[in-house]
Amino acid sequence: MSAAHTNPDVLGDSSSWMSFIWIGFVTSMTLMLIGIYFLPVDWWIRGYLYMGTLFLTASTLTLSKSLRDRHEYERLVNRVKNARTEQVLSQFDRT
Repeated sequence: MSAAHTNPDVLGDSSSWMSFIWIGFVTSMTLMLIGIYFLPVDWWIRGYLYMGTLFLTASTLTLSKSLRDRHEYERLVNRVKNARTEQVLSQFDRT
């Protein structure tokens, strides 16, 4: 087995999963925009719904990126703390 399959820090998402995510995102956004276009309402209501959809999508993407970045930062901090602890313990074991 290669190192990428045994090391959880290297393991990433499969190409099938990424395709599924992108297809789901594009499909849902397209259907939402088409649905708004065919609503039997005035143009200004459609504009409001379009704007709300785009802002909601942008804020969702920003939130998910921020949560991922925070998680990666916390993992890095924990790895550094664990390395320091291991260093102190190894020095303690030598004495």
